[in-house]
Amino acid sequence: MGQRKQGVHAGAMASTLSSFFGSQPARIAVKFADADTRAVVSTKPMDGRATDEQQYLFAASDNIIGTVEVAVNGNKKLDHQGIKVELIGQIELLHDRSNTYEFTSLVRELEVPGELQGTKSFPFEFTSVEKQYESYDGINVRLRYFLRVTIMRQYAKVAHEETIRVHVASDEPDANNTIKMEVGIEDCLHIEFEYNKSKFHLQDAVLGKIFFLLVRIKIKHMEIAIIKRESTGTGANTYNETETVAKFEIMDGAPVRGESIPIRMFLGGHDQLTPTFRNVNNKFSVKYFLNLVLIDEEDRRYFKQQEVTLFRR
Repeated sequence: MGQRKQGVHAGAMASTLSSFFGSQPARIAVKFADADTRAVVSTKPMDGRATDEQQYLFAASDNIIGTVEVAVNGNKKLDHQGIKVELIGQIELLHDRSNTYEFTSLVRELEVPGELQGTKSFPFEFTSVEKQYESYDGINVRLRYFLRVTIMRQYAKVAHEETIRVHVASDEPDANNTIKMEVGIEDCLHIEFEYNKSKFHLQDAVLGKIFFLLVRIKIKHMEIAIIKRESTGTGANTYNETETVAKFEIMDGAPVRGESIPIRMFLGGHDQLTPTFRNVNNKFSVKYFLNLVLIDEEDRRYFKQQEVTLFRR
């Protein structure tokens, strides 16, 4: 969940400090009109920095309105060829950093060529912009939206990027069937398991039951894991990454024939969970699976995987 950003200077995120270093002739800050009331989310920086990055949270249909503040250093004058702000939606494949893919690119001209001195603010608006994809920070891919402010100059331009977070809500699915499956080892084990539905929102609970119809091996432990599978690229250049988001113990001890074990697994609180993404801009997909694992006394593992759909509501 997002938090409220507090403080007098809430509109200028900490990331604006990146423009303050070096020999830049001017400082740039982006301030959003509703910064005092808009939620923010914490994200892990992709560059490995330990400190979380704070980003303002926008829904798919939200307007992006604010001001760009340019402060020229000292008492100097800054000649420029114009100032602009762009709203960019971009996909970065981290195994191929030479290529980025822009799926949204809009520009607003803030100032015609001229001269700047002191501090000046420029209002901007991006309204009725469809933000069709959700922000995503993955293992091999990142999808992000950001504002890029550029002061054009004859030799060296001055630029600043302000990343925002976008969440895309979905309608409740019209059909949401239960999942019923069997796991069996001939003459040794036969179980049936059932989940109450196949599509879950990110704060949902997975409910179900496991029925033991035949048990001739000594099972000592049973768990359900949420598996996340990220796929990027195509053909020979496809990269698949799998990670276990969470594990839940559902049984400790040996079951007997006819026993029924209930399942209750809460999805909320796992920040790694995102909606299911299917072939986003033909660049990547993210799928989720429930993995039922049984471990016997000789530490042999038996498992059954079932894909489920996650969505944000």
